[in-house]
Amino acid sequence: MSEPIPFDAVVLAGGAAERLGGASKPDVELGGARLVDRVLVAVSDAREIVVVGDVDVPPGVHRTLEDPPLGGPVAGVAAGLDALAADGAADWTVLLACDLADPLPALGRLLAAWSYAQRSADVDTAEHDGWCLEDSTGHPQWLLGIHRTASLRRALERLGPPRDRSMKSLLGQSVLVTVPASDDDVADIDTWTDHARWVERLRDEEAP
Repeated sequence: MSEPIPFDAVVLAGGAAERLGGASKPDVELGGARLVDRVLVAVSDAREIVVVGDVDVPPGVHRTLEDPPLGGPVAGVAAGLDALAADGAADWTVLLACDLADPLPALGRLLAAWSYAQRSADVDTAEHDGWCLEDSTGHPQWLLGIHRTASLRRALERLGPPRDRSMKSLLGQSVLVTVPASDDDVADIDTWTDHARWVERLRDEEAP
């Protein structure tokens, strides 16, 4: 059996969470665990993991903040990559939001497609900058993807100052493979209504 392809992970856990009344989104609990911890479990096979945000992280996980804080997702990506570079970054980096409702199957779908393409002699991936999931409308999920680390750095250089820039502005020129996924695979917890729906769903799944 061939060795797994190493990758790092950047988990974005910042933001003001205004639609959650200013609550610390990564600390919101779902299914008996914080949202950020559910994402960290999903990405536990990563070589190195850095969480970008003002939140407690378990031992072995790096934590950093964009400077100044609350600079938006692209500033968070830049800060995360800088933190990983100190340990010698892997060739591939997973980008994830901390508020995914069900990250384990979502990331599994993504990494299965990416890993197959990397190992298949029938697929030419040389020109591809990354893979990301897409929702039922065909919209790419910029923060549910895996990317060549060098491509991310080139995109950041091309973009210029990252503060308050969108992920689309960062990745819009990248050559990405999109992987179809269900809306539940890419669902996030943006509001307490979202949270209540997923609490009920998980409770129903656990019921005998």
